Amino acid sequence: MELIFLGTSSGTPTKSRNVSGLALRRAGARAWCLIDCGEGTQHRLLHTRLSPMQLDTLLITHVHGDHCYGLPGLLASAALAGRTAPLRIIAPAPIAAFIECVARLSDLRLDFPIDFVPVESLQAPLAVQDFTLEAVALSHRVPSYAYVFTETRVEAKLDVPRLTAEGIPAGPLWGRLHRGEELEFEGRRLRGPDYRLPERAPRKVIIAGDNDTPALLAEAARGACLLVHEATYTREVAERLGPAPQHSDAERVARFAEQAGLPNLILTHFSPRYQDGAGSPHIDEIAAEARAHYGGRLVLARDLDHYRLSRQGELETAAPRRTGRQP
Repeated sequence: MELIFLGTSSGTPTKSRNVSGLALRRAGARAWCLIDCGEGTQHRLLHTRLSPMQLDTLLITHVHGDHCYGLPGLLASAALAGRTAPLRIIAPAPIAAFIECVARLSDLRLDFPIDFVPVESLQAPLAVQDFTLEAVALSHRVPSYAYVFTETRVEAKLDVPRLTAEGIPAGPLWGRLHRGEELEFEGRRLRGPDYRLPERAPRKVIIAGDNDTPALLAEAARGACLLVHEATYTREVAERLGPAPQHSDAERVARFAEQAGLPNLILTHFSPRYQDGAGSPHIDEIAAEARAHYGGRLVLARDLDHYRLSRQGELETAAPRRTGRQP
């Protein structure tokens, strides 16, 4: 599983960080998913090998502009590039009206169909590429959601004890069953899936929208390998601002991840007040606060960071796949 961060700032962009956008795909696959599409997302895509033509599913966590204002431009660029394949959009219901309004007022013509799925309507896991998708309602000033991706293609090994017990001889028959085929053997119908055992648990990733109550993800976190969550502030700043913004601070998220036993945590969506270079407050303050309360693998995302989640659920830095100059 691969994750490529396209924007990691909250509210407004900075010189080094764009607003929210995150790409997810199975390693090596051409098709990909985009979670949130802040203004300028398509500019960030120009620094990657991701193409709007291969975009399979676009998901929006909530209606705030730093998570969706890039949507009309990305759709328009895909149309200009000649896209004809359908695009599925999973988002809060008002996003459909937003797209329709912009298209009508700006004469935006899309030559590809949009399959719009209101996130509020998701009552059961939905198949999305190589994953099943579930949504979890969060706590923010507007309805906001986390998307939970669980992989569906897991390597399998043969159930050798069962094969031996049933007298099925090793050789070509085993190979066919391992490939999932159905076959006849001594008057019996054998189904490959009945003789396959998963080699490992499927990987599960949670990508959360804005949320001031990480504990709402407690159920989804069971068995998850990775949580991507906002840490807009440090605790000191969050307490000074009060509860009105309804964002999380680094300590709150880190404590939850530690209690939930999550092995990997990526923080993102940082207030523009935190500096990456010289200056104060510095982004390192968020890192230090989180590390004080979380003992797993901790990452503070940067724009165009590229990570892989190994088959064993270990988060690894991948070689960046970029074209042109890095902004």
